[in-house]
Amino acid sequence: MRPVKLDELVGQEHLTGPNGIIRKAIQSGNVPSMILWGPPGVGKTTIANIIANEVKKPFYTLSAVSAGVKDVREVIEKARHSPRSILFIDEIHRFNKSQQDALLGAVEKGTITLIGATTENPSFEVNSALLSRSQVYTLKALGEEQLLELVRQALTRDEELKNRHVEIQEHQALLNISGGDGRKLLNLVELICEAVPGDVVITDKLVMELANKHIAIYDKSGEQHYDIISAFIKSIRGSDPNAALYYLARMIEGGEDVKFIARRMVILASEDIGNANPTALIMATNTFQAVTMIGYPEARIILAQCVVYMASSPKSNASYMAIESALRAVHETGDLPVPLAIRNAPTKLMKNLDYGKGYQYAHSYEGNFVNMEFLPDKIKGSKFYEPGNNAREEELRKYLRSLWKDKYGY
Repeated sequence: MRPVKLDELVGQEHLTGPNGIIRKAIQSGNVPSMILWGPPGVGKTTIANIIANEVKKPFYTLSAVSAGVKDVREVIEKARHSPRSILFIDEIHRFNKSQQDALLGAVEKGTITLIGATTENPSFEVNSALLSRSQVYTLKALGEEQLLELVRQALTRDEELKNRHVEIQEHQALLNISGGDGRKLLNLVELICEAVPGDVVITDKLVMELANKHIAIYDKSGEQHYDIISAFIKSIRGSDPNAALYYLARMIEGGEDVKFIARRMVILASEDIGNANPTALIMATNTFQAVTMIGYPEARIILAQCVVYMASSPKSNASYMAIESALRAVHETGDLPVPLAIRNAPTKLMKNLDYGKGYQYAHSYEGNFVNMEFLPDKIKGSKFYEPGNNAREEELRKYLRSLWKDKYGY
């Protein structure tokens, strides 16, 4: 079912649609080295295959899970006879520094065009030298209609399924279990059709029954990798240290990358605990640094300490909600002018244009506060931050109310 042309691809229109940067690169014949960053099952490998097919260049593929420096050098040697050969590396974030360094010269000279696929933020996992020689393109999770379109295509184009009568009576369980992963969704449809003889009527109940019977063991390179980390995060968010420790143990036993676990906890410390307990971010950051230095097996103790602390901590997503609200305002209102009083005025001309005029230095006033307008005029009075319902943020609410009175409704 893997598409071979851009027009067959479902999703990622921002990259492969009529004005998409990848489509334009293919049309120009000048495809840059790139890192495709996005969740599993959204088309990273497919896009790499399509690019190779469209530009008619030799195509080599390696998996960072199993390939080493020797494999990389062998591909580069083959590519010397055909410049601009495409090398696709799946899960490039799993390459260590020496493996990534082995690619540098060939990418820089144009011997190979590198296409790396990763589910992890490349800023953290791909070294800066390689990153600076590549474009980073972010792929989006597939939406409901796009996922259902994948199923429709499978039922009408697959050699076996198109000869079966398959009716999708309910689809919510299909979408929930697949979690936006197109590959996982198609595997699930295949599982159902193999398990049910004759005509197939897909219902939420049927999907759940079959899915629960076929739960895979933890595999850090497989689908349940994402199910377990999701359960881990939700257990901490739900203040259950026992469940969180269980899922931590599942990941440790499965050989999960210690930095992957620790990085997720750093994110969670801000997203789900925030200013209800600011120390959680310090704990999570120190945990990341500590386990990076220590490694397994002792890292399990450090991870466990941090997990118990965060699961037992009061929770708040107020800062997360605040930045999401502010981003929506930016998207809706565009680049509003900064008030003149708080603009930077390093030159005489800027001062003559009233940049900085009327600025009141807060530290010159009682309580280190002065009632000024800092937001652009069009959105003045907008409130993005709503303190959470916890002891620490109630203190913040009282403090902000004492400063701003009724302005922001604190």
